[in-house]
Amino acid sequence: MSTSIEPEIQRWVKARIIDLSTAERIRVYERDKEKTKRLSWPIIVALGFGAVMVAAGILLFVAAHWEEMSPALRFTLVLFMVAAFHLAGALTAVKLPQLSIAMHALGTASLGAGIFLTGEIFNLQEHWPTGVLLWAVGAWGAALLLRHWPQIAFAAILTPAWLVSEWEDATKRFFGGELITFEAILLLAIAYFTSRSATVDGTYRKALAWIGGIAIIPTFLLLVFEREYNYWNHPNLSLTLKIIGWSGAIVIPVLISYLLRGRESWPMVLAALWVVVQGKLPFHFQTGNESLGIYALHSLGPYLWSAAGAIGLIAWGVHDRMKSRINLGMALFAFSILGFYFSDLLDKLGRSVSLIGFGVLFLMCGYFMEKTRRRLIAHVKETA
Repeated sequence: MSTSIEPEIQRWVKARIIDLSTAERIRVYERDKEKTKRLSWPIIVALGFGAVMVAAGILLFVAAHWEEMSPALRFTLVLFMVAAFHLAGALTAVKLPQLSIAMHALGTASLGAGIFLTGEIFNLQEHWPTGVLLWAVGAWGAALLLRHWPQIAFAAILTPAWLVSEWEDATKRFFGGELITFEAILLLAIAYFTSRSATVDGTYRKALAWIGGIAIIPTFLLLVFEREYNYWNHPNLSLTLKIIGWSGAIVIPVLISYLLRGRESWPMVLAALWVVVQGKLPFHFQTGNESLGIYALHSLGPYLWSAAGAIGLIAWGVHDRMKSRINLGMALFAFSILGFYFSDLLDKLGRSVSLIGFGVLFLMCGYFMEKTRRRLIAHVKETA
């Protein structure tokens, strides 16, 4: 059963509007109703695959005949492509609601292509992030009108994409902007990923959690390993740009988390602190000339701090009774250990010893981490 109605049931029981037996009957009814509405995974895969194939076929057809078309015909085709998908979604909304959701999603996806193709057709030399903004506005309009989770997912991706585009365009001639970009994306991914809990859930929250979960690991690796080097001697960011960048990178994800979780979002403040410190920790591969203190700061610091963040994510998952958060926290912890092994230990050992050591480390870490993960998930199930 969706947990979105559970707080209401508990509130009704506490106010003595319904008794415990009635509350349980409501839960059973809602659970059975969701089962009848839920599509099996082959149908979902078929709808998603079919939508992607239709879009790919249309794009290939347009690309093959693009040079043969006049600007007027190109613009007409772009408008027709956007309108046709949304029209198909409207016509199938009653009898085939899932197909309607897929068609409307294709319409919003084709809107972005239409915006940028229109600029190319008429050779518009405008500020390019404005195209992303227009696409995001269209996604928000569709989300407000349709209330479909793909539209909310589009809006949740395109809005920060527009902000990042504006930031990248404003800082392209300066040094120091990429680090702020990585930290902003990672913190926003954490805000999306932690939007769910055992008592607050819903379809759009699941979509946000998937977006955040997919984005966390690659952004985390970029933040740890991808460091900026001023090869072109670009000037540093001005104080104004730094204030704007850091304010947006920290305040916007924390505010989004507060809007999604309310007072339960307080761990996001700790997450923001963790992300900022992780980005500031010096990192480079060991050269052998450093003192013990410098070695600990440069080589151990980023990995210890990333392991601490993984433990924090696991603790947050236990608190909110979310198994996905525990699993991802375990994955990040494993990445921290493996990253330290490959960057600081592997090159100091012989090939055979390094392979044996990696195998032993992999087996031991896998055993103890899986054992801990199962114990934590069992604890979450017991407290649910």
